[in-house]
Amino acid sequence: MTAMTPGSNLPLPVARVAVDVTAPVRLDVSGLLLTANGKVRSDDDFVFYNQPAGPGVTHRAGTAGAGDTITVDTAAVPADIEKIVVTASLDAPGATFAGTEPTATVRGADDGAVIAAFTPPRLGNETALVVVEVYRRNGAWKVRAVGQGYANGLAGIATDFGVSVEEPAAPAATTTAAQAPPPPPSGPPAGFQPPPPMPTAPPAAPPAAAAAPATGKVNLDKGRVSLQKNQTVSLVKGGRPVLSSVRMGLGWEPAFRGKDIDLDASVIAFGVDRKKIDACFFGKLAILNGAIQHSGDNLTGEGGGDDESITVHLGGLPTEVTGLVFTVNSFSGQKFTDVAKAYCRLLDAQTGEELVRFDLTHAEPRTGVMMAKMIKQFSGEWEMTAMGEYVDSRTVRGMAKPAGKAL
Repeated sequence: MTAMTPGSNLPLPVARVAVDVTAPVRLDVSGLLLTANGKVRSDDDFVFYNQPAGPGVTHRAGTAGAGDTITVDTAAVPADIEKIVVTASLDAPGATFAGTEPTATVRGADDGAVIAAFTPPRLGNETALVVVEVYRRNGAWKVRAVGQGYANGLAGIATDFGVSVEEPAAPAATTTAAQAPPPPPSGPPAGFQPPPPMPTAPPAAPPAAAAAPATGKVNLDKGRVSLQKNQTVSLVKGGRPVLSSVRMGLGWEPAFRGKDIDLDASVIAFGVDRKKIDACFFGKLAILNGAIQHSGDNLTGEGGGDDESITVHLGGLPTEVTGLVFTVNSFSGQKFTDVAKAYCRLLDAQTGEELVRFDLTHAEPRTGVMMAKMIKQFSGEWEMTAMGEYVDSRTVRGMAKPAGKAL
């Protein structure tokens, strides 16, 4: 059995898997079938205690104190479904996950053999969680540990993934449809109080793409953006800020001459005064009540894909967080001139879609590098800037001061 950490994934060795979600208290567990756009096709793709069967996915309520189970028959999942997210919400009204640690156990549905287990770390005021996801990648099926929290219960998760949720009827409503006020404009929710803008230095390079218009910044409307050093992209798509969960993946290859190299990815959160609020790294895998989570340490750089990743739930960040700086350090003391490749990429954490990529095209003989920064604008949207600035520091502790200056 493998003990998973947030963001880690494993290939599934069997076609039919069961995910048992248990906790010291009663949980309501559900499964949502999502297409490539991260949404259900219809309410029929929401599998839970009142609708226990969907295409290729079933729900079974626990008995005698056991947890609920979501079973996925990957061979029966429709071709346009890319992911099944397994969620858990607390049955008791008003209860939060603070002090309650749910555990997802992934096992073969037919033989019962345990494949992996995952317990989301350091939970706080969340009332619902996306615990794990079973997803399709290049024709094969995998499981990923997530642990993303929601403060508005199962209804919040369902709505986020496109399920229609009936709202309670308003008392003494007398307004007719013709008299009803128009819906509010899209944008930040009512009552949103953005912090003052963080001062930033003028950009040292033109906007992030050569084809970008002279006015306005590059955004995500045309798909993935490849950044060069000092270029910036607004995390805006379809005219609306991206405020869902994103994942910063960082990767590298072992040193030349075949030696292992222990690089460590971290993120430092800053306030409007450019003072450090907290840092998330291999020794502190979750900060800010789980709004930022680290995938865990990679000691060698071996293997394809991202070596370490950091998930940021943008909508769950405290309002005082207005800047994030993503860093990589060589804990083993080797210089970045000995690293074959280094890159960072920003992905939609729900769909896995790559949004922004920055390949480090040169290196300096130093032990730390600030890869990218994200700054929250007064409008509520976030902007990401490629940095590629080197410093001498083997740990994230020595990165806070230069990172604060770079915001």
